[in-house]
Amino acid sequence: MELKFDIKGAKKGMIHHLIKYNYIKSEKVVKAMLKVDRAKFVPNDYVADAYSDYPVPIGFKQTISAPSIVGMMTEVLDIQKNDKILEVGCGSGYQAAILAEIAKNRKIYTVERIPELIEITKEKLKNYNNIEILRGDGYYGYEKEAPYDKIIVTAAPVEIPGPLIEQLKTGGKMVIPVGGIHLQNLILAEKISRTKIKKKVLCECMFVPLISSREKE
Repeated sequence: MELKFDIKGAKKGMIHHLIKYNYIKSEKVVKAMLKVDRAKFVPNDYVADAYSDYPVPIGFKQTISAPSIVGMMTEVLDIQKNDKILEVGCGSGYQAAILAEIAKNRKIYTVERIPELIEITKEKLKNYNNIEILRGDGYYGYEKEAPYDKIIVTAAPVEIPGPLIEQLKTGGKMVIPVGGIHLQNLILAEKISRTKIKKKVLCECMFVPLISSREKE
């Protein structure tokens, strides 16, 4: 894909890298990742690493995912402007901002368990009126606004949480890392019927664990 946007320097290099290696393909994802500046979502000490393709610490034992992972997860969900989306693990807010740029007509509901991180992230996302940050246990999703067209999970459970499957609309898609502490599989799950899920392993990955009240921290 040929870029038709006037971007410079390291950010331009990041976007070209993501396109070259097929992490992002559609115009809507490219535009969203161009508009949302990753440098605004990393701590000041890591601004020099903002456009590098690796995760960056954001405090509280959390990270902002590598741009390639963010791009791929966004791409495989095939987000439409009217999709209602649930994100589990708001973190720095970078992924939520990209989702909000694409699903412009609906609200993004994003669940985060760390109160201090929520306060920091709310400030970063203050210009988005279609993102709602919720404090809670992401394992249980956010039943109040279910069902969702798309669900994206940015922390790894050992198995796909039942409540998230229930809250996904039939015909909807979920992208989620699943596995142990050190290595997981990134899975695209499509809900075929109320009781049937079709799974596809996209790649190996490494996310922070999804900590739930149902497990010992």
